[in-house]
Amino acid sequence: MKYLLKIKNLDIPIDIKEYKTAKTMKMFFRDNTLIITKPKFVSKRDVDIFLMTNEPIIYRKYKNILEQNKNKEILWQTGQKFLYKGEDYTVNILYHSKDIISIRIEKKSKTFNIILPNFIKKEEIDENVKIALRRIFKSNTQAIINDRLPYWSQKTGIKYTSVKVQDAKTKFGSCVPKTKALHFSSRLIMLNEDAVDAIIVHELCHIVYPNHGKEFYKLVNSYISNYKEIDKYLKDISKRIREW
Repeated sequence: MKYLLKIKNLDIPIDIKEYKTAKTMKMFFRDNTLIITKPKFVSKRDVDIFLMTNEPIIYRKYKNILEQNKNKEILWQTGQKFLYKGEDYTVNILYHSKDIISIRIEKKSKTFNIILPNFIKKEEIDENVKIALRRIFKSNTQAIINDRLPYWSQKTGIKYTSVKVQDAKTKFGSCVPKTKALHFSSRLIMLNEDAVDAIIVHELCHIVYPNHGKEFYKLVNSYISNYKEIDKYLKDISKRIREW
């Protein structure tokens, strides 16, 4: 059930989801929408009471979200800096008569040339450029993984069964130790080569040690001697990785 909840001067989008397995009501924001999850036996009246009780919290959180969106840096403008292979590239917006968005990455000039149709609407640019960019990043990251993963697998003697590259903002990589399956974020292409190698070794070592214990880090450090320094670099740069 979707509708707008009016609190003071704000109209807040609400989406109520009902689950058979839910035991209590919960609320959280997903983008600009307040999601309410509830058990099947909870009535609409109970939901209204729940919302009324939490109005001050909902109002404050929604205002914060609106403020963050307002202050969010605008991407895809000429001069915008973008991270690629650990270096800053400059976005350059160009236009052509074709009905297609294309992206050319110029390594020599460190430029992202984003070429848009002349007739494209302003509100359509952001999401369409993201789609095109994610496609390129996935392909380029896959190429790096195809090159570096077999190398590190052979060097460490740790075998894996499968590997998948997908768009992930919060994790650079993950491992399923039982099946020896590895997953990597397509955003690895934004990092320098040393960081990519460290992430690959990190996930391979999880096949041997599923946790982050002392023995795990000892194994990682035996192959990546400056892992601690790289880990700090990844934490410092993670915000830029997630910003789009």
